[in-house]
Amino acid sequence: MQKVVISLCDLTGVMVQPWIDSGDYHAILVDPQHPDGITHDGAITKIGHIIDHPMVWGAIGEAIRNQDVAMVCGFPPCTDLAVSGARHFENKRERDPHFQAKAALVAEQCKVIGSISGAPWFFENPVSVLSSIMRKPDHIFNPYEYGGYLPEDDRHPLWPEYIAPRDAYPKRTCLWTGGGFRMPEKRPVAVPDGYSTQHKKLGGKSQKTKNIRSATPRGFARAVYLEHGDQPSK
Repeated sequence: MQKVVISLCDLTGVMVQPWIDSGDYHAILVDPQHPDGITHDGAITKIGHIIDHPMVWGAIGEAIRNQDVAMVCGFPPCTDLAVSGARHFENKRERDPHFQAKAALVAEQCKVIGSISGAPWFFENPVSVLSSIMRKPDHIFNPYEYGGYLPEDDRHPLWPEYIAPRDAYPKRTCLWTGGGFRMPEKRPVAVPDGYSTQHKKLGGKSQKTKNIRSATPRGFARAVYLEHGDQPSK
């Protein structure tokens, strides 16, 4: 039976790359920024829709029924949830009183898919109102705490001018988990000068900066694979 990892609201595929590199897994990525419909790129299947679309539910349902789901990951958009944007909440509420309920529904969809898969699952968000809408997170980490899973000569393959080598930056990231998910052991690296300045380069509302700000820390991705993938040892 084919082994598969499902990653929701995932454009870059960083989270699934260690699984793909092992040669033992297939991955399904769901994000509306992927090309419309279903496309295949080697061991990765990309579905270009929001989660709540018949094509997505059909593909995921088939994977759950016919494949061995090893992990479900979710990265619901945080624009309408993160407390860092709280100053904009009132204006957004005037335009749409249900804007946060709609955003939280995406997180709930990640949770539902993880739960019915029978596999370990998590979804993540920065510090956000999900803590009050849903429940408190199960874990909180910073990217630099998993930077030790990356080589010393690391350089970000997509955005080296924006993201520090070895994920050496702080960003409090919350995880809601289930299905027997185990938080991997931390291997922290030092943050230059004790803080990060990369946020100064990532202001604005463009889709590019939103994608970079929400990029999955590669060290954490590798740590999760080593914790949950088919490995003889960590």
